[in-house]
Amino acid sequence: MTRRVALDTEFGHGERFMAEWRALPPQGMLHYLALTPQVPSADTLSDTLADAQLRALWPLNVPGFHRILLNDGRVALDLLVGALDTVLPQIAARVDAFHVAASFPAALARSLAKLAVLGATLKARSPDEALAWALTSAGFACQAVDGTQDLSAVYQSRKPQAEAPPEPVRRAIVIGAGLAGSSACQRLCANGWQVTLIERHAAPAQEASGNLAGIFMPLLSRDDNIPTRLSRAAYTFALREWRRLGGVGRAFDGANCGVLQLARDAEHATVQQDVVAAWDYPPEYVRWLEAGAAGELLGGPTPHGGWLFELGGWVRPASLCEAMLDACGERLQRVFAAEALELQRLDGEWQVCAIDGTLIAQAPTVVLANGAGAIDIAQAAELPLSRLRGQVTHLAVPDAAHDVRDPSAPAPPQLPLVVCREAYVTPPSNGIVCAGATYDNDDDTELRASSQLENLSRLAEIVPGEAVAALAASAPLAGRVGFRCAAPDRLPLAGALPDYPSAGRLERLRDVPRHPGLHGLLGYASRGLIWAPLMAELLVSQLENAPPPLEAMLVDALDPGRFLLKQRRRSQ
Repeated sequence: MTRRVALDTEFGHGERFMAEWRALPPQGMLHYLALTPQVPSADTLSDTLADAQLRALWPLNVPGFHRILLNDGRVALDLLVGALDTVLPQIAARVDAFHVAASFPAALARSLAKLAVLGATLKARSPDEALAWALTSAGFACQAVDGTQDLSAVYQSRKPQAEAPPEPVRRAIVIGAGLAGSSACQRLCANGWQVTLIERHAAPAQEASGNLAGIFMPLLSRDDNIPTRLSRAAYTFALREWRRLGGVGRAFDGANCGVLQLARDAEHATVQQDVVAAWDYPPEYVRWLEAGAAGELLGGPTPHGGWLFELGGWVRPASLCEAMLDACGERLQRVFAAEALELQRLDGEWQVCAIDGTLIAQAPTVVLANGAGAIDIAQAAELPLSRLRGQVTHLAVPDAAHDVRDPSAPAPPQLPLVVCREAYVTPPSNGIVCAGATYDNDDDTELRASSQLENLSRLAEIVPGEAVAALAASAPLAGRVGFRCAAPDRLPLAGALPDYPSAGRLERLRDVPRHPGLHGLLGYASRGLIWAPLMAELLVSQLENAPPPLEAMLVDALDPGRFLLKQRRRSQ
């Protein structure tokens, strides 16, 4: 399919986007980048935008890039929210067509030229003379549109341009069938790739993605730092992608029941209130609850109140992995109970072999999505990934009809939403409440009483009452141990993997040597649910030479080569 990339400097009510969508040929793909100071209300969109598919995926009015995938992915609408002069330099794309607003500053004309492919068209609505001259100076051949005040142009710069990247060979191997690998398979297959999935266990989601419940919610901060901005983009994208998949609680197990993040103390409560006031987020994204309102949700008093994320909740990760893999259809080949431990490049393809040298699969592209297991593979051995032990406690909810235990034994809390502070507790599902999880720096795979005590002590701090406090002494040892894969900066690694042995003096990320065709989706720590969809979309965008779903500086923050670059800078 042929991809057309258009950039609109003013989204307005979406009329130009819909015109491009209607004009899309049967075998075409449209990637529409639209700048806007804020996400317009769905009610203000043009009548032609009243499409149920688009309205169901319409994003919340929060800053950043919002990717909306439509028509089974053939149409991508990126709403790029923020000030024009801030957002435009963060776009990385090869643009075929520009729609330029009359108010577009002439000083930014060269920013458009940097994005234009040779022959790119441009339409400017009623530009002033300064903008027309600036576009001409930047390399656009301009002419007036008969009978209007508008201007049309074609990019004809004589400056050398990088050649268009070749079409990828759409065959890939994904190693690891947890959230990272399953998301990668789903996005690759949706883009027409043939994928072989290799998993050392007999079923997907047997490692960190195997917990009964994972929670999803964004991060907030007063300074809107990089982790906050990344988590906001990932959280909102995940919500849209799960709707496309069929919905939480329908296509896979879970619930958008809400997450209440309680303040740790009075000082933290003040910070939480300040953040909500400063950023003016939509109430569906986050709102502050005073202590009384938070206590009503908890069913008991809480001293300080907290943030309520109405659209947050919990998911059983294994069911989500299964739903994503099922969506791949016939393009996916599953190879389970096979451990990939050796990679070798031969004639432009990677050969993936087992420990005894047996060839498992080969393809031009390999994606390592196997958590800390990636460092057992020579090409990724120097990545600074660590394993963090996490023990979750399972608390059985008494069944009045069948439970033969002592009826006076303390019962776990049965809350209508997820509640967290220093730990978290989920609503009951299939008779189990999950509480946890610990952060331990050891490799013990067995359940241990000290970790359960830690979980239940923190639970007692979250949920008031003697019954919950008594659980620490009476609850049987039950739960699950998993190991999170984390990087030193607690951000994921998404992209081409660095070639450490080939690295010399380095100044910028683009100087970092890479293993050809070898990529990573690693280091999701305890936020794999929200990281996985966006990181997979980012990687597939890179493989397809399509615009990324994030600002350029955030893409750099996720680059697996960042650690090698820092290492070399320190030593130079």
